[in-house]
Amino acid sequence: MKIAVVSVGQTPTEIIERLSRELPKIFPDTTSQVIGEVLSLPEHALDKKRRQYNSTLILNELQRFATHHLNFNRILGVTNVDIFASGLSYVFGEAYLAGKSGLISLWRLRPQFYGEEPDTGALQLRTQKEAIHEIGHTLGLQHCNKNYCVMHFSNSIFDVDKKQKLFCDQCYLNASIAISNMG
Repeated sequence: MKIAVVSVGQTPTEIIERLSRELPKIFPDTTSQVIGEVLSLPEHALDKKRRQYNSTLILNELQRFATHHLNFNRILGVTNVDIFASGLSYVFGEAYLAGKSGLISLWRLRPQFYGEEPDTGALQLRTQKEAIHEIGHTLGLQHCNKNYCVMHFSNSIFDVDKKQKLFCDQCYLNASIAISNMG
């Protein structure tokens, strides 16, 4: 499997590059590459009242972008803005289930958002967990009921911090099967 990592809006390059290096360590038979092109945040995705971006609308733009990069199996967008999905006050990310595109946001993964001191290590680990989670969804994985599994639903930053950056055995098996079926 080939994963492209792309910035949606201005996102710190070092975070994207490190994420790209970490993803192949989790997914079997995978390579990852940063796409230098920066996707613009779609203006129509901004909800001015909420001061947040609709993640589904950004994901739609990523999906269109993915059609022009057919040499990648998956595209992960990374943004630095606050995002929400329909019916939720915020999300850490969103992906098309068994689709090609996923999106994560750094906004609520930063310790500073919660009044804490900046912590690059915590931000990187949280970013990796959410990226793995969203790519897992693109492989067809649903939320897992095991709270330590990376596919467990994160309702808050405490849930993100509690889970591991690894799949449980069943989710790993399902991810491996999905990847091997890509040919």
